[in-house]
Amino acid sequence: MSNEPTTPLPDSPFRPEPGDRDLAPQFVLPLVVRIERAAPPPRTDALETAARAVLVMLGDERSSGDGVWAEAMRDWQDARIRKVVRRARGAEWRRAEALPGITVTGRAAEVRVFPPVPLDGWPKDLARLQVSGTDLDDPEPPGGADPAVPVLWMNPGLDMSAGKAMAQAGHGAQLAWWELDDAARAAWRDAGYPLAVRTSAPQRWPALTTSGLPLVRDAGYTEIAPGSCTVVADHPALR
Repeated sequence: MSNEPTTPLPDSPFRPEPGDRDLAPQFVLPLVVRIERAAPPPRTDALETAARAVLVMLGDERSSGDGVWAEAMRDWQDARIRKVVRRARGAEWRRAEALPGITVTGRAAEVRVFPPVPLDGWPKDLARLQVSGTDLDDPEPPGGADPAVPVLWMNPGLDMSAGKAMAQAGHGAQLAWWELDDAARAAWRDAGYPLAVRTSAPQRWPALTTSGLPLVRDAGYTEIAPGSCTVVADHPALR
């Protein structure tokens, strides 16, 4: 069964077809996850921490108004909302931490998010980091999500690397942020951006994608087919 809408889509930053956003200069939001060989973080913890890192960057005072990152954030959000997750350990992580950005910690995961950079203009200490190798596992299945907390529901039918899934979770969090009013954004920020990432039950996924909640359709640059529905952002304020 197709979940494609019958009305035309707006020029979404995630829309697979070319649009006006493709004519703008393209930027990317870099995220670096710390993966030490002896102690990699659990997959779900890494996904949740990456999503929170995107929200922390969006809500930071340096990202709006006359903030030092505001222009880069506006340029990025006017074009495709690309996010790339790379991994680092040891000295690589220490070099990444020395660059302007924000480190967000989960239960065990650490993710550093940086202000957007041109698609072909990464700082050398980030450009040299690997994209591959972010295949993380959960030692135990995550528990049920608290219905009072925003949940980013992942498509149960897609096989994505942890790095790809981290970027998709970040997309979902960002779409929810955009749809919230100022009061709801402030409440989420003041609470520390609580959220959960869970894989939907297969039988529930069709209803989620047609619920009217924010839905990420991937542009298909890596790993999965263009137009794939990857995440539904279920924020209580948007239900």
